[in-house]
Amino acid sequence: MNPADTVDHAVNSADKPRHTRARAVALLVASTLAAALVAAATLPVQARAAGTEASAPSCYVTGGGGLEICRDGAEAEGVLIAPAPCAFVRGVQILRLPRAEAPGPLQTIFQGQSPVASRRRDEPCPERRATDSRDGGSLRTGRSPEALATTLPPSADRFWVDLPEERAAKRGATEPASEGIGPRDPIAVSGRDWAGEAYSYVFLLGQERVGGEPDDDAPTRRRGRRAGPDEPAAQPADIRRRVQIAARTVDFQTFEIRTRSPDGYGLAWTPFTPGGRGTPPNPAPVADESGKPIASACPAPAFETHGLAGSISIVDRTYHYVYTDVLPEDCGLAPEKRRTALYLRTSKDLSAAKVWSAAKKLAGPLPPGSLVRVARAKGMPRWAVSYTCQRPANAPGGPVADICLQYTPDLNLDGIGALTLYADPVEAGRSPAYLGLRSGGDGSGRFDRSAHFWMTDAQGNLDTPAVYAGKAGFLTWLDRLAPTASGRDASSLYGRPVYWATWTVRRIGAQ
Repeated sequence: MNPADTVDHAVNSADKPRHTRARAVALLVASTLAAALVAAATLPVQARAAGTEASAPSCYVTGGGGLEICRDGAEAEGVLIAPAPCAFVRGVQILRLPRAEAPGPLQTIFQGQSPVASRRRDEPCPERRATDSRDGGSLRTGRSPEALATTLPPSADRFWVDLPEERAAKRGATEPASEGIGPRDPIAVSGRDWAGEAYSYVFLLGQERVGGEPDDDAPTRRRGRRAGPDEPAAQPADIRRRVQIAARTVDFQTFEIRTRSPDGYGLAWTPFTPGGRGTPPNPAPVADESGKPIASACPAPAFETHGLAGSISIVDRTYHYVYTDVLPEDCGLAPEKRRTALYLRTSKDLSAAKVWSAAKKLAGPLPPGSLVRVARAKGMPRWAVSYTCQRPANAPGGPVADICLQYTPDLNLDGIGALTLYADPVEAGRSPAYLGLRSGGDGSGRFDRSAHFWMTDAQGNLDTPAVYAGKAGFLTWLDRLAPTASGRDASSLYGRPVYWATWTVRRIGAQ
């Protein structure tokens, strides 16, 4: 067993070995009681789930005045996973497969830690930090039954880039290196299943170097050869930009990577073989209708790149890729001050050589570092828009980090841009449309809501587990301020817990 796939089971009482059929049957029988059991579960302080709220409910109106979302303290929340100190979990998408296969129909996709060398079974999980600017982690997947939707299933590495060992003696750093992680941000969606296509696609982010002085220990490239989007470039202060890469799969266990054909011009799909011999496939950037790579607008130091993270959903047999990117006019500012905007690209066929349309701006400016997810609402012809935000200064608990949510009146894409996502000044990132999430935090009133995602159907639109069939959505997020299970603070990423929550939407005037 890979030590990086272990968790602290005391943190989440539902996180037990799940390989016996009897246990799965028992959980399915008890699924109607799951919501009450989750709400009543007692969790230790290391990874706090929702606390008791005595305040009166507060509500806000969305969906063009036809919907209402209330923060009444009764929504279910919990700990999805409290990773071991050698593991991390971020950007968890739970996707319902169209076919029920063992062990269940819920496929989990997320960014996790890069594999480490095998260790003895009795050797403890090593504490890790994210300090290598070449490291984008790995794509990890796992599958679970409906009754275990609130617990991250056992997972395995599916795709990553091998990193050369660091030469610590040369680096000679006595102070801890700054921490960060390269982008990966996987988004999963089905292929053209209405046309008989069996593949599902996972779009990820890589980085390519566009400037900076190479490190003396960096591998020497052939003259005139361009670095691939995930090729290691071992320099301490290099400049990168993000690019979109892609993989396809029929089972979420084995993947083919989108690469260039041997002549360097065409498109090929190359199997990725973990631990295989030879050179691993070098991903090729996904291209738009003009043949240009899907790349972020502004270059930045490796840990400070931004752009292209978002969501993909199918409506009317059209793929809608909605994402944030830095405003081009802000490229000259410091990375942390660059405002963003929300963009849309569409596609009819993800297997094409030229996948996406030209970008269309939907909304902006948005605050620096904004993350926005968009999907068709569950059971309604509307768009649901979730985004990172801060509560208003006069909200309970003050202007802490939260996740905001709004709905459009219909499926007109212009309705997304018509939403007022943030109050003025936009740079503060405050919004009254916050969900009022309660789980996590460092115990002193500070929260972090990083890399949020949600549960979708195979076409990338909102869905919920069977135990929460009456809810409007199922959200996940990472809290990099919440205490680790070990109680140590060596890393702001490794070992930090991931949480989940539901939300409810009511039609105004409905009984």
